[in-house]
Amino acid sequence: MLSWPAPLLPTLPGTGPVLKVHDTARGEVVATNPDRTARMYVCGITPYDATHLGHAATYLAFDLVNRVWRDAGHAVHYVQNVTDIDDPLLERADRDNEDWIVLAMRETALFREDMTALRVLPPEDYVGAVEAIPRIVGYIETLLDEGLAYVLDDGTGDVYHDISRAPGFGSESRYDEATMLGFFAERGGDPERPGKRQPLDPMLWRGEREGEPSWPGPRGAKGRPGWHIECAAIALDTIGMGFDVQGGGSDLVFPHHEYSAVHGEALTGTKPFAQAYVHAAMIGLDGEKMSKSRGNLVFVSKLRGEGVDPMAIRLALLSGHYRTDRAWTPDLLREAQQRLGTWRRAVAQDSGAPAGPVLHGVRERLADDLDSPGAIALVDAWAAATLSGEGEREEQAPAVVCDTVDALLGVALQDC
Repeated sequence: MLSWPAPLLPTLPGTGPVLKVHDTARGEVVATNPDRTARMYVCGITPYDATHLGHAATYLAFDLVNRVWRDAGHAVHYVQNVTDIDDPLLERADRDNEDWIVLAMRETALFREDMTALRVLPPEDYVGAVEAIPRIVGYIETLLDEGLAYVLDDGTGDVYHDISRAPGFGSESRYDEATMLGFFAERGGDPERPGKRQPLDPMLWRGEREGEPSWPGPRGAKGRPGWHIECAAIALDTIGMGFDVQGGGSDLVFPHHEYSAVHGEALTGTKPFAQAYVHAAMIGLDGEKMSKSRGNLVFVSKLRGEGVDPMAIRLALLSGHYRTDRAWTPDLLREAQQRLGTWRRAVAQDSGAPAGPVLHGVRERLADDLDSPGAIALVDAWAAATLSGEGEREEQAPAVVCDTVDALLGVALQDC
């Protein structure tokens, strides 16, 4: 599957510090320790609607991870999936009397446009679930052969992973059983399904149902893959076990990331699936989490269509810390638009306040668990000092700050 074009990334003097991020599995901020090439997997969209600001905030958070690693001297192997076959996609296509393939292709194309406009660095591997089905089937066959999965004895052809055979299950989310059962039922699981060995066993393969698309599957049963095995298979085939960061929204902690890890660890016999599980908080509107099920969405494409500068959208979302649930408001956008204008006026000056402390400070703030509000405050202070015309001045400072904001925060101000 095609990704989107990469924005130019300015090269800054020196190198940035080691990136520290909050690991959900350990419940604390930890230092990342990549090899020369850092490896990151971020769960992608199910393309049955346009990119909303909750999506955008998540991908911007992991775009910062990508940029901080690169500034520290690492190459980055970034992988993202597209869940281009799943229940919500089929339900939306059926509701709108539309071909599910056309719907998925259109919304994926719009997502690419939004990511391009927001200047998100693209993944090296951008993989759809449909194109990964042959490998997913092979992995499910392996789990069946090793007695770690079973075919439900009801004629459906549905295959489940036996969680009783997964030592350490629950260590990524750190939830107790009651909490897991609640989230499992709420987020696409089937704890009440008759015939399962345990209520928390996740589906690996859904046997063919009338009117649904299907592909050749394990043990010859036609059907389609489960959600969690999709990401496990794509990660194993692209960046392998023990990659540096598994990313996504906080609503993926359980069941999705827990089960993806369980599948990967069962298939390889090694731990951990990822070195750190990093989760972005939710964006709300009118006091509720922004989500497709609630219908309270603000779309990136709609804002762009109204003439809103994508850099203002990016700044607005980065003005809050990635791990803090926060609300989208008209005031938030207005503040970002004003900030963007101020920064652009400052970098257009012939000289400015010293840039060295800004470059150092932005690097330090972002390396400390992606403290984008702290980094933004430093640029605000520099812009105010520059526009005041007072104090020490440096001729090259506007260009250095312009490159710093571009390379690290991903906000294009002008041709520096």
